[in-house]
Amino acid sequence: MSSMLFSAASGRPTLSDVLPNSLASLRGETGSLGLPETRSVVVMLVDGLGASMLRARTGHARRLTADWRKKDTAFSFPSTTVAGITSLTTATRAGEHGLLGYSLFDRAAGVIRNQLSGWGDGMDPATWQLRRTIFEELRDGGSEVQSIVVGMPQYRDSGLTHASLRGALYLEGGTMQERVEVTLRALDNHPRALIYLYNAELDQAGHAHGWESDAWLARLEELDAAFDGLARGVDAGTGILVTADHGMIDIPRHRQIDVDDDDPLFDGVLAMAGEPRLRHLYLEPGSPADAAGELRDRWTASQGTRATIVTRQEAVSEGWYGPNVDPVAAERIGDVVVAATKGVTFYATSMQSGARLVVGQHGSITPEETIVPLIRAGAFTR
Repeated sequence: MSSMLFSAASGRPTLSDVLPNSLASLRGETGSLGLPETRSVVVMLVDGLGASMLRARTGHARRLTADWRKKDTAFSFPSTTVAGITSLTTATRAGEHGLLGYSLFDRAAGVIRNQLSGWGDGMDPATWQLRRTIFEELRDGGSEVQSIVVGMPQYRDSGLTHASLRGALYLEGGTMQERVEVTLRALDNHPRALIYLYNAELDQAGHAHGWESDAWLARLEELDAAFDGLARGVDAGTGILVTADHGMIDIPRHRQIDVDDDDPLFDGVLAMAGEPRLRHLYLEPGSPADAAGELRDRWTASQGTRATIVTRQEAVSEGWYGPNVDPVAAERIGDVVVAATKGVTFYATSMQSGARLVVGQHGSITPEETIVPLIRAGAFTR
């Protein structure tokens, strides 16, 4: 494993550990996080809130960070929403559930699949995401614990919801405060519950304006107020965990690296997918056995000071996508993966992607992107 990714992962729980530990708490068992026994658990996921970001802005999140031990963090890679949320809800790493990035090349169909918002023909949520969710396990196992998702109205019927949140009762709230109110009512209505509470607003502000912007700070303060209402509103038998799917790095337009379509860096490349900070390069069918290694070497010679470049085989063997990689998931990984380690993004010159307008970026292997807070509150407060 690259030293940067290894350092980020070392000694930390992953997002896939969060719900199993929540269930252990509900069963009166001791999991790896050592959570005490509870009657109900709320896991609040804040899209796009890295641990380093929160540390830098604690003055704007005084309630959220009041009892946060800064060492209480988790690891999330790939550091992107589809992978992070699905790792949380399936209790597996990306190599098992198969949602390895924002976009991936479907070799069988010959098309690039957008796994966040591009679900369609040939991409059935019930089978494209390869693992059962914790919510399905609770529902089908006859558990008295009710699985509940509290999310935004526009995401109720999204492909990602049907793929990664299946098995849970979906409740809606239009704002962060409204979702807290919905969560508190759900706790009143269900004697025992596991609630996944999702907030997208910080990620949205970070993409549009950057996480160092006033707009992002306003959303952080809104989150802090909503969290305060949640923490005050739960009873003594409810534990709260707050985490995130990824962090974020602000990348100005002039730090976008453009590669010409006829550059040797694209020799033999059929498609480029992934995130601007974690590119997957897919070779043409029938490429020689050493083609991936040669492509990796060309990219390393050109961009090795800005990125870590590995072949698919290296990424799998070094554990980038977890200790177990399903063969179906392995096929979705690029033959070469380009992971930005400096403050840059990568594009083909011909790409007119809307991502070029995005300020806050994520997806790669840096600590700023992969290390997220894991805050204990309610009955879980230390």
